[in-house]
Amino acid sequence: MVADESKPVTRRRFIAGSGVAGAALLAGCTGNNSEGKQTSTDGSETSGGETSGTGTSDGTTQSGPYSVSMEPVGKVEFESTPKTWVANNGSWADMGVALGLEPPKALWLTSRYHTQYYDDIPGVSVDKSNMVDLYQDGVNKELFYELDGDVHVIDPNFLMNRFKGWKQADIDEVRKNIGPLFGNSIFSRGYEWHKDYTYYSLYEAFGKLAEAFQRTDRYEQFSSLHDEFQSKVDSVVPKKKKDRPEVATMWASGNEPTSFLPYLISEGTSFKQWRDLKVRDALASTSVRDFHSNRGKVDFETLLEIDPDMLLLRGHEQQTAKEFQNTVVSFMKNHSVGSKLTAVKNGDVYRGGPLYQGPITNLVVTERAAKQVYDVSESLFDRKKVASIVNG
Repeated sequence: MVADESKPVTRRRFIAGSGVAGAALLAGCTGNNSEGKQTSTDGSETSGGETSGTGTSDGTTQSGPYSVSMEPVGKVEFESTPKTWVANNGSWADMGVALGLEPPKALWLTSRYHTQYYDDIPGVSVDKSNMVDLYQDGVNKELFYELDGDVHVIDPNFLMNRFKGWKQADIDEVRKNIGPLFGNSIFSRGYEWHKDYTYYSLYEAFGKLAEAFQRTDRYEQFSSLHDEFQSKVDSVVPKKKKDRPEVATMWASGNEPTSFLPYLISEGTSFKQWRDLKVRDALASTSVRDFHSNRGKVDFETLLEIDPDMLLLRGHEQQTAKEFQNTVVSFMKNHSVGSKLTAVKNGDVYRGGPLYQGPITNLVVTERAAKQVYDVSESLFDRKKVASIVNG
């Protein structure tokens, strides 16, 4: 496809980098370790961004162009700090909140960005009422022109591989006429098209977004807060593996689910809280394959054969804990087979967490998960401190 000549070219503040977003640049970066971190001369790990210029850390002013590199797009050069943006999902939107940015104009599906996680954090909230769904039975390229974002925090391979319609020429057009793409699909490692280039951890990706928006001060404060938080999380995890519960993570649609989509706990930001809490994956030693591999389903009979200590059901983050208990769990208690599950009998069926996590979301859902699986009663992070960082 080619650009519509009648449309204004809105290339205002950005210069597309030397990287090309297609398959030609799907190679790993030299000098990166297995976690995608770059190692400095003193052996410490950094977020791996490449920057130049003299932008300030609070994002208010900057006196020269700068660049940030992220796979698979390569180096993106910014003439000045972006103000408006479009993001792939709630992981990036939450990073934006943490950096004190205005919310993105659009997300792939706004319904999967759960802003209620901010309810207990004083002075932090997000209004999604004007946020647009990118995916509307496909993704219309004209919508990108209408949104006119300064930067698109989206993995171009996600656009080209999640549905039919977009090709490299479309990616190039958006980058040239509207704004650069700067993103990586960090939430899952189940996509075949994302096996040949770097995956970033949550904080590696967060660091790169902070560099792009010139707000590395907030990133550094959140990174320090996360280190403190992680230390507390480690302290509540039982030392012996046998003392940690076996859990089964499933996607359960509707309030009366009779089949489930299995999610094996793996790498990717989507499972960060369960990896950090070191729970045992009840599905890992069975013949059940991850949903991403074959789109398979599991019924109650198969679940009963596995009989995990706990069931963690995704797809219900819009519900409160009470609503979830009164609908999904109540249904399972009255199901002829579901009622026989150990997790159901012991009251250990919980909401399994969101698909997308940013730095704030991760603090909230990890603390919630710790209370679910280890009966932790105390708060594991300071909400006022989070608010203080967000508000600069």
